[in-house]
Amino acid sequence: MINGRRISVVLPAYNAEVTLSRTVAELDTDVIDEIVLVDDASTDQTVSLARELGLEPILHDVNLGYGGNQKTCYRRALDLGADIIVMVHPDYQYSPLLVPAMASMIAYGEYDMVLGSRILAQNSVKRGMPRYKYVANRFLTGVENIFLQQKLSEYHTGLRAFSSTLLAGLPFERNSDDFVFDNQIIAQAISVGARIGEVSCPTRYEAESSSINLRRSIKYGLGVLRTSGQYQLRKHGVRQYPYLDFDPDAVRARLLKAAPAADTTAEATPVAQVGESARRDG
Repeated sequence: MINGRRISVVLPAYNAEVTLSRTVAELDTDVIDEIVLVDDASTDQTVSLARELGLEPILHDVNLGYGGNQKTCYRRALDLGADIIVMVHPDYQYSPLLVPAMASMIAYGEYDMVLGSRILAQNSVKRGMPRYKYVANRFLTGVENIFLQQKLSEYHTGLRAFSSTLLAGLPFERNSDDFVFDNQIIAQAISVGARIGEVSCPTRYEAESSSINLRRSIKYGLGVLRTSGQYQLRKHGVRQYPYLDFDPDAVRARLLKAAPAADTTAEATPVAQVGESARRDG
């Protein structure tokens, strides 16, 4: 727990045998209350290894896709009563060491959702990101920032944290079972006015890390552009889409109710005085 908030880490796994042990080893169990691993019909030894590591994996009999895997992960974490849910890819591309920092940003009431960005405050190409992936990432992120009216550095990360209040209020079950699930859930969060923060996540590309092929990358990119367009069409009342067709005001009200009350006992320092003090001190 952090600040009395129960933390659940979810691992959407598919053929993660080679990297799973390293991922789990870097999860801080002093603050994490449970680890939920959902195996999406792997063909390797992911399930048996997970059991050796002390986990109780949830098994899909057939492959439901990346988005379908996340749906099972989130349902289980919410059923367990988690206050904060952090999704970590078990392919070790994203650092599990960042889980406490991301969870803290939600536990202390600063954000409703936190993304681990491979772009923020680092040269991703020098740190291993293939140049074509970097270019595609920047292009898609630029388009999304325009259409979704945000200033995020990345929308395509596999490291993200949610407050349970936000996640339970979003109709994520209506999202795609494929990779565009990630973008749809961000669009849903933005539509309710969720506070979204970011932390810099080291870029780590290894042979064992998962990666989608060119055909699926193109499909994903088109899905991202489609999601951005659908968000605008829905916002202006032109079209309805099931995954965006819900009451954002109701979710927003729950977020406001769940937010910690401001501390009114401490005397605030006027901004003008702070500036004057800074000038005096040089």
